[in-house]
Amino acid sequence: MTGAPLRWERREPPLEPVAVLALGDAVPALAAATRSRLAAGHRLAVAADGAALLVLGEARDLPWADGARYLGADGGVLVPTTARPLPAAALWRAALGAADGQVCVLVPGHALVGDRPVTGCDPAGLDGLGGPGAGGVPGVERVCEQ
Repeated sequence: MTGAPLRWERREPPLEPVAVLALGDAVPALAAATRSRLAAGHRLAVAADGAALLVLGEARDLPWADGARYLGADGGVLVPTTARPLPAAALWRAALGAADGQVCVLVPGHALVGDRPVTGCDPAGLDGLGGPGAGGVPGVERVCEQ
């Protein structure tokens, strides 16, 4: 895929949301909303690395927060529900080196690859995400385990 620039085009109709992603300043609000949804019994899988928070689940269970982006599945990649990456998402997954079983996220300006998080975690595992001293976005690691 050398030399192929990433471009985006509008997607109609939008994909069904299967995840929501917050980066940087949007992380604390999504972490709070996710804690509330988990405490209410919603089944969500959560992964984070300090400056990124990814929440996977059924569309009806996903939390909402200002600045967060809803993602849908396209060719094994989580992408914004209203955008289509060009070249195809599956090609970007391969180019990013995502292995079978890993989650791969592609949004304008960011690509994340990591282990798929597990469902069923303690809401307290989200405390402090995105707060003072949070790191960059080097990858995605689990914050909650069954």
